[in-house]
Amino acid sequence: MSDDLLEVRLGELLGQRGLTLAVAESCTGGLVGHRITNVAGSSTYFVGGVISYANEAKMNLLGVRGETLVNFGAVSRETVLEMARGVRRALNADVGLAVSGIAGPGGGTPDKPVGTVWIGLCTPDKEQAWSYRLQGERIQIKQQAAERALHHLAEYLDGAS
Repeated sequence: MSDDLLEVRLGELLGQRGLTLAVAESCTGGLVGHRITNVAGSSTYFVGGVISYANEAKMNLLGVRGETLVNFGAVSRETVLEMARGVRRALNADVGLAVSGIAGPGGGTPDKPVGTVWIGLCTPDKEQAWSYRLQGERIQIKQQAAERALHHLAEYLDGAS
């Protein structure tokens, strides 16, 4: 499925199910929201997004707990789920989608090398997270992370009744 078709399909699925979406982005810097809003009429299902690049923004805007960041780091299952929960709550949306990762070229560690990305999804009845180790330059990692986040959202919506 081409990128444009994916975004159109997401709009159709959200509209058919009467669901609204909010996104919290760190390493993608607004790319997920950008792609969603490329579709005319996206204001009927896309509430908005928060670019929480700094830990302070994750805590202050999304309610990510400081102890979560200290214990697990900004790029972790725990943090991305708190981001998804937080953006869903803050923007009063049905679905919260979050992305956090290390796009590089620096910032990686042996445990979390450049390209490590976590994607989280939060709905009233489900929470799920996925981890990837993506390859490429910074912009490629950002693009791949946004693409995977949108694909996970589509998979969830395809299975939602």
